[in-house]
Amino acid sequence: MENVVIIGTGCAGLTAALYTARANLQPLVLTGLMPGGLLTTTSIVENFPGFPEGIDGYELMTRMQKQAERFGTRVKFESLDSIDLSKRPFVLTVDGEQVLTKTVIISSGAGHRHLGLENERLLEKKGVTFCATCDGALPMFRNQPVVVVGGGDSACEEALYLTRFASVVYLVHRRSSLRASRIMAERTLSNTKIKPIWNTTVVDILDIKQDRVTGVQLKDLSTGVETELGCAGVFVAIGHVPNTQVFQGQIELDENGYVVRKNGTETSVKGVFVAGDCSDPVYRQAITAAGMGCAAAIDCERFLAADTH
Repeated sequence: MENVVIIGTGCAGLTAALYTARANLQPLVLTGLMPGGLLTTTSIVENFPGFPEGIDGYELMTRMQKQAERFGTRVKFESLDSIDLSKRPFVLTVDGEQVLTKTVIISSGAGHRHLGLENERLLEKKGVTFCATCDGALPMFRNQPVVVVGGGDSACEEALYLTRFASVVYLVHRRSSLRASRIMAERTLSNTKIKPIWNTTVVDILDIKQDRVTGVQLKDLSTGVETELGCAGVFVAIGHVPNTQVFQGQIELDENGYVVRKNGTETSVKGVFVAGDCSDPVYRQAITAAGMGCAAAIDCERFLAADTH
């Protein structure tokens, strides 16, 4: 019987592991299919406090894991097949084997919604990115034209942030107007460095032969005409998908699949807590995820201390 099983090893999960381990709860952490979470796909993280020169995303997560393990965290490089939250102890099926636990901290993160292009995958970290805040200040994008794909608040935020570094930001949107909130749309369209390209979709990213982004192939949805646009980077901002599919029907999720938080990090199921991007459609930053992981661990520890089940 486990005291706590933490699902996910991003900033939220590993911070929760650190705190529960130091509370002598001997947490078991399941990495899932992406150990370290989305941050491991970022070449350099410059906005995590304590690293003035920046730090490689993979290295940061490795350090966090080692720190949690130092205090007794056990990490399993396995995935959650299914979970039964209908009664305590909770029953998790992990790579075919059952695990019983008194509490659960869900920190399964969220994934970026992709365009679905082959070159999008092949050129990731070589000019294709999904986070302007994470990567926008990199030298490869400075004083260069870049493309942002999307038309919601996230895309507008990405575009506005990139105006600090890029020579011009092309905002490619498949509709004739932005889906963003009015104030965000006005702010975006009034910025002279942002050039909207309406009724258009990205059908390919160039150039795989050079092993870096040199441009995009665009298709005008009104005319069907295809053109090429030179750029040094493509920032895909068409939304996020929380990694919560396995919890459907087990716990309260909102209409977009994010775990609903109540009273801090509590969920609709007593003894189940949540932290990080799987319950945060707003901030989605490493530092906010870490803070929520800390909070979930403290809530979990207090729950177990008061538990009479």
